Amino acid sequence: MDKILIAEDDAAIAELVRTVLTDAGHRCVWAEDGTRAADLLEKEPFDLALLDIMLPGVDGFELLEYCRSLEVPVIFMTARGEVEDRVRGLRSGAEDYLPKPFALPELLARVETVLRRCGKLERILRLEPDIEIDPAARIVRKGGEPVALTAKEFDLLVLFVQNKNIALCRDRIFERVWNEEYLGDSRTVDLHVQRMRKKLGLEDRLTAVYKVGYRLEG
Repeated sequence: MDKILIAEDDAAIAELVRTVLTDAGHRCVWAEDGTRAADLLEKEPFDLALLDIMLPGVDGFELLEYCRSLEVPVIFMTARGEVEDRVRGLRSGAEDYLPKPFALPELLARVETVLRRCGKLERILRLEPDIEIDPAARIVRKGGEPVALTAKEFDLLVLFVQNKNIALCRDRIFERVWNEEYLGDSRTVDLHVQRMRKKLGLEDRLTAVYKVGYRLEG
């Protein structure tokens, strides 16, 4: 699982970012100031850093230089949205620049684009003993043989594999896979889950959680 550093001095924004990225299967570590972020970068390996520019202690541009020396790609997320700030950030080596306020789905899309471009996303997901998932090609194999899944069934499988042993609520499943607001009708989720787990023989591992949703045992 990839690991992302969130360097953000606004705790509320940091928590929102952490929640949306964690729900999507990413591991996140928060630093409340630039000094703490630099300490974490020194001690732990990261696949991506999300940096505010106006940080106490060490600012985002200084952290960018440190990240570049460690080959950690950077996305700036900052209130400094003027053209000259964006140009400076990108020319200094940031992979992307996202002015505040931003939409969380857009942040998630940009994060996954940068991780993919920099080769940080795991190319093949595996579910023991014999299921392999290629997210880029959208191919699933069981015992070496391809399994025909619909687009939604594929997205459901990836979501569960990225969140093994976690009970996922039906509303969160629906919003992540269908990208729509959940209106309380669980039948759509249930039907797709039932079809997907039958095709892959996951009836014993992808279990219903009473009054909650589903959990993939891993």
